[in-house]
Amino acid sequence: MIPLIDTHQHLIYADELPYGWTAGIEALAGRAFTLDDYKALTTDLGIAGTLFMEAAVDDERWTDEAPFIARRAAAQDSNILGLIATIRPESDDGFEAELERAATLGIVGYRRILHVVDDAVSQSETFRSNVRKIGDAGRVFDMCFLARQLPIARELAMACDNTTLVLDHCGVPDIANGGLDPWRADMKALAALPHVHCKLSGLLAYCAPGSVSLETIQPYVDHVLDVFGPQRLVWGSDWPVVNMTSDLPAWIGITRRILHGLSESEAEAVAAANARRVYGLV
Repeated sequence: MIPLIDTHQHLIYADELPYGWTAGIEALAGRAFTLDDYKALTTDLGIAGTLFMEAAVDDERWTDEAPFIARRAAAQDSNILGLIATIRPESDDGFEAELERAATLGIVGYRRILHVVDDAVSQSETFRSNVRKIGDAGRVFDMCFLARQLPIARELAMACDNTTLVLDHCGVPDIANGGLDPWRADMKALAALPHVHCKLSGLLAYCAPGSVSLETIQPYVDHVLDVFGPQRLVWGSDWPVVNMTSDLPAWIGITRRILHGLSESEAEAVAAANARRVYGLV
């Protein structure tokens, strides 16, 4: 069994931090999804390590999440290799201080969810300058855009060519409605930029209810493999968001079928080796 590094492990501690976005999602509302829950789900499923992915704590508490998770990651059996923390590149207020605390908290990268703010946010020079600072600091920036925003993602990537960028969730294609175009062309344009990588994650959440299968997502998987190549793909679970249409063991099972269709070296790259290289994991 090829070991997997999960580069998109959300942890939700609903009794400790506020996650307002979960309120309207039946599979998530009012529930905690803890490290112990994740470990129980993935026992014997070949998870070699994880990267915690920020879980969109409400704005008034967003700076509390990284230190809270870092304390749990410090446990010997956490299996957390690093954190991808939330950050606000649109503001210079406290930005440098956020970068400076990265080493003490095990932060290997940052993310700002950009489909919940005005499109202009990532187009400002302040935002782009700060993303370049993330690259200067040796950290990765995960880009979270909707499919319609992929041209904006490309603009950001072109303005920040010193920073390693990872496009989350294969660019959020509208799988439920067969949204292959213009997603395919926009993904190909992004893939032409060598510092942009793609995260094989989130796809099951975009399927119509009852339609989750490898066959449903295969055209999207095939396209990202074609335009990015196996050497620029990393894998992520997107747990517990995957519960919206499926569950984590099912996604891991589908992932292993995808990897089975690749050469051994390609499968190892997507499963774990690329994650170690891109995020600088020991």
